Amino acid sequence: MPRFLISAVIVALFSLPLISQGQSNTGKVTGHITSVDKLPLELVSISLVELQKGTLTNREGVYEITDIAPGKYTLRIQMLGTKENDQTVEVVAGQTTTFDYQLTKENIRALQEVSIVGTTNRFSKKESIYISRLPLKNLENPQVYNIVPKELIEEQMAVDLGSVSKNVPGAGIPMLANQGRVTFRSRGFETEPNARNGVAGAAFSSIDNANLERVEAIKGPSATLFGTNVSSSYGGLYNRVTKKPYNDFGGEVAFFAGSWNYNRLTVDVNTPVNKEKTMLFRLNGATTFEKSFQDMGFTRSLGLAPSFSYQITDRLSLLLDVEFGQAKGTSVVRFNPYTKSNKIQSIADMKFPYNRMFISNDIAYQTQMMNIFAQVNYKISDKWTSQTVVSRARSSIDGYITALNGASDSTIRPQVIVGYTTFIATDIQQNFIGDFKIGSFRNRLVVGLDYYNNSNSFDRVTVNAPAVNFINPGKGYRLSQSKVDSLALAPTAVPRVENNGDNTYAAYASDVINITDNLLAMLSLRVDRYHSQGVYNITTAISTGAYDQTALSPKLGLVYELYKDKLSVFGSYMNGFFNKGGSDKNGKAFKPEQGNQAEGGIKADVWEHKLVGTISYYDIRVKDVLRTDPDDANYSIQDATQQSKGVEIELTANPVKGLNIVAGYAYNNSKYTHGDSSILGLRPALSGPDKTLNFWISYHIPNGALKGLGAGFGGNAGSASFQTNTKTAKVIIPSYTLLDASVFYEHSKFRIGFKVDNLTSEKAWSVRLTPQNPARFIGSISLKF
Repeated sequence: MPRFLISAVIVALFSLPLISQGQSNTGKVTGHITSVDKLPLELVSISLVELQKGTLTNREGVYEITDIAPGKYTLRIQMLGTKENDQTVEVVAGQTTTFDYQLTKENIRALQEVSIVGTTNRFSKKESIYISRLPLKNLENPQVYNIVPKELIEEQMAVDLGSVSKNVPGAGIPMLANQGRVTFRSRGFETEPNARNGVAGAAFSSIDNANLERVEAIKGPSATLFGTNVSSSYGGLYNRVTKKPYNDFGGEVAFFAGSWNYNRLTVDVNTPVNKEKTMLFRLNGATTFEKSFQDMGFTRSLGLAPSFSYQITDRLSLLLDVEFGQAKGTSVVRFNPYTKSNKIQSIADMKFPYNRMFISNDIAYQTQMMNIFAQVNYKISDKWTSQTVVSRARSSIDGYITALNGASDSTIRPQVIVGYTTFIATDIQQNFIGDFKIGSFRNRLVVGLDYYNNSNSFDRVTVNAPAVNFINPGKGYRLSQSKVDSLALAPTAVPRVENNGDNTYAAYASDVINITDNLLAMLSLRVDRYHSQGVYNITTAISTGAYDQTALSPKLGLVYELYKDKLSVFGSYMNGFFNKGGSDKNGKAFKPEQGNQAEGGIKADVWEHKLVGTISYYDIRVKDVLRTDPDDANYSIQDATQQSKGVEIELTANPVKGLNIVAGYAYNNSKYTHGDSSILGLRPALSGPDKTLNFWISYHIPNGALKGLGAGFGGNAGSASFQTNTKTAKVIIPSYTLLDASVFYEHSKFRIGFKVDNLTSEKAWSVRLTPQNPARFIGSISLKF
């Protein structure tokens, strides 16, 4: 036997009495922390005050602190944003002291990611720390929002953001941009997933689902708290909430395979870093390859998302979260029909080929994305918490971006952008959140400062290829890289070599006041100082277009809980704005465009969370919209207006054990109320269907030999909409009904699933006239550890 091994055995033998003696002289404390509804709470801070020693609860709400000398101690239970709770515990040598605790009136979602595990209605987790930046329950919030949780994402095998958005009322068919970027419709406006963990997190590239905890669709103009850089639509914004580390070792590896050589591998690994389990690390990653269902086209991507959290003290916590992705692929079809013939036509009747790309696979783009998010929470006192957030988002695009522009009723001219583009955004926020009383009135107040910097760089050219008959293209019609590169060197190529950027300095405050226990009022205001640095032309070394603007954005709301924590009615007024540079022909500078929304409705959470839903009516009015000056086409005037109003209904239900229902309906009536005569009174193009419906019904066998076996069925439908809509020219996008189905088996150690999207292979188009996939089959297997 080697000497070092003999030595190790001798040391171990002599150490046994010492180890045994050490263990007998110490004890440990363990327990279970639950919510008001007796549901386990994850990531609650538990500490022994005298020893300054602590840990966090795991996914079952269980905590454990070991190696404690005998004696009496103060056990502190604490979540940021709620009052700390101190209890006395006595530790006995060689024994385990058990102390369980159930929260009473505290808000179970405070200012950190404290998770509720095992809710009855698994698809209805409505509480969020991001939407109001306050510890505010859904029934207390006068704003409408929809949440798609990871449980629903997993069950539907939603492998991309577009598939996730199927569960958001009014989202419609997602529009996939050429770099893999995805956008949605919301209340008649284009909406992008620009927010990540509540702050700026835009990505001009594909965003992988592997790191998604949930998606929050926040409805209506939301500039008051999020600013116009994040809330870039009057319809609302999409907030991507990332997966956070948890207090346990575990993870999952999954493989997906399906139609058109679809292959996807995902990994999720979580582990505590230190013995106390106050330092936690998690890594999510995915790689995907898929060919297009068309004659050409592919995408290949890789995403990695490490995250680290540290409960430094019972009052101070740190979260660091990184999102990295890179992809290579061909542009999706983006067809812009010829409209100068001034006629009404449908894309279904144009004979545009559904399965043809018109480009070669060597005309591809490459993207890279890096988002960094850091948050520090510090509990100043029982009533005040400080929250500091730094976010930096960087995206780059290199290669070829294509579109197909109509040259006549039967021909197209492919347009290609060739070159390199970068987008960099930095967002720094400082929030102070209070929960206090003035007299008998409870106030929940957030006061914040926000700095946002945007910097963009372009080095590319735009070329137009020869026209092609898309009905009978003949031989040699397909555009190749060599053809594009030669066109890029021609004098007709249009270069764009420039830098541009802007800075925004903002302050905001939002106070929710309990006038009574059931009646709440929200008063919010934001002031923005915007500085556009203009455009710097690198070729000419000349800067143009710099300007400054100041904008105010108010938000008001009332909520009355008819039945406490079960049923509430609400009304709100919200504002959004967009900065506009330049001036009219008289030299009058443009002011920010404004969108104001009035909304009212009812929210319910009844039958022990088995039925959760919202019904609302909204009216959005946009003013100070720029339009071409009818007297001088070289200038614009700022007098156009638009109205968008409608009804939205959302419902999640768990009527019997194992049965879950998600459903939504949206009606939107949008039109120009003042503007150019060619569009006045018409529904804006690209605003999506005026009526949409979504539903998903699934059943898990809850008991018996087949426990874990389940099936799901759902669908999305939308009315006809417009790609172009003027009084002389219209391009109609037909109505659609897309049906999906799945079967799955869930076990504590593995999951097997099989799903079909678009069961009937219905032909459907996004607002940019991108053909959607016919029936797509995907199977998956995941192993859990």
